[in-house]
Amino acid sequence: MSVQQYDEIGEAFEGFKSLPLMRFGEVPSFLGLVGDVRGKSVLDLACGTGFYSREFKRRGAADVFGVDISVEMIAAAREIEQRDPLGVRYEVGDVAELQPLARPFDIALGVQCLNYAEDIAVMERMCRNIHRNLVPGGEFFVLAQKPDYRFDCPSLDKYGFLCEPTGEEIETGTRVRVTALLDPQPISIVSSAPRREVYEECLRAAGFGEVEWVPLTVSEAGIREFGEDFWADLLAHPPLEMLRCRA
Repeated sequence: MSVQQYDEIGEAFEGFKSLPLMRFGEVPSFLGLVGDVRGKSVLDLACGTGFYSREFKRRGAADVFGVDISVEMIAAAREIEQRDPLGVRYEVGDVAELQPLARPFDIALGVQCLNYAEDIAVMERMCRNIHRNLVPGGEFFVLAQKPDYRFDCPSLDKYGFLCEPTGEEIETGTRVRVTALLDPQPISIVSSAPRREVYEECLRAAGFGEVEWVPLTVSEAGIREFGEDFWADLLAHPPLEMLRCRA
């Protein structure tokens, strides 16, 4: 399911990052969480069109390799790389079937990645594949739907998104439909919001330690542009949460 929906989006996915939630919440929060990547190797899993791959290459990463299950997403990432060469490599691949790569990486990224696991066994397999492609002590950074997000809280539409349950429960948690309110055509994606303990147990079973949840914040630029009151609902009920752990 996730492959087809992303294949239909292609490079339009880049537009997500212009919406207030992404521009002033997700992106600065995630970049800040990962921190200094100068001289390090970065494995970007579920890389989409390569937004974070390019960001971390610009920030001095020595080697960046992006992997995504969607052929169209990787085609768009390679097209962008061709237009503006940074030296980022991309490959079509399924994290659940990821083989040991030529050499292990210092850092792995999983932005909206693990929450596509259809069941606990698949998530654990994804985590094991990621772990074995990291150097000892390497870090894995996750961004996904907040596990205990309250769907009855104020709407996110002023931040550019809608987030609603589909009414379906799967083994890992609640199935969720996220709609990016892009102009002229909104784009909806269905994933899930796995329970907190599912993430933690799968990561630990794969060999990760120092598992730490990190809340989303809003950048100073976002507060300057919209004012503090504008962000009150988002900060009270953030739809996204981050996680860091160590191999």
